[in-house]
Amino acid sequence: MTHLVCKQLEPYLPEGHLIDRAPTLYVFPGEACAYGPGIHAVHEQALETEGNRLDGEALSFVAELTSPSTRNDDLTDKVEVYGRAGIPVYLILDMQEQRATVYGSPSPQGYQIRINKPFGEKLLIPDPFGCLLDTSGFHRPHEGTET
Repeated sequence: MTHLVCKQLEPYLPEGHLIDRAPTLYVFPGEACAYGPGIHAVHEQALETEGNRLDGEALSFVAELTSPSTRNDDLTDKVEVYGRAGIPVYLILDMQEQRATVYGSPSPQGYQIRINKPFGEKLLIPDPFGCLLDTSGFHRPHEGTET
C-alpha cells in the first residue's frame, strides 16, 4: 500500500522534495520524542546530514499506517506534534477501521483541515499537493506481505 501512496503523490511533490518509505527518524522542536513515519516527503537538503535524526520541520508530508500497537499515537500524539511542527499534510491510513484521514493547513494550535474517507474512495490531499489520492487499492495487508 505504501508504494501506491508514493506513486500517486510523486508527481505533486513540492519542488526539491523527495518521497520515501525508508525508516528515518525526525525530531521536532520542543518535543522529547522522534518519529519515523511510514511514508515521508522531505526537502532533499534535510537529507544532507551526518546525523541519524533529521529536521522534522523540513517535511512536507507524512503518512502512517496504523497497527494495533501504534494506532493510538498515530491518531492523537502525532496529529498534535505534526500539526504544531507545521507539516503541511498528515495522512493516516487506519488499517483497523479501513479509513483514510488527511490533515492539512497546520497552525500553532494544530491542523485546521481534517478529511476522512473509507478505503475505496478518492481523498483530497491538501496543498501543497492539491491532488486526489485514489484509495481503491488500499486494504488491510495480509500476514507476510509488504505494504
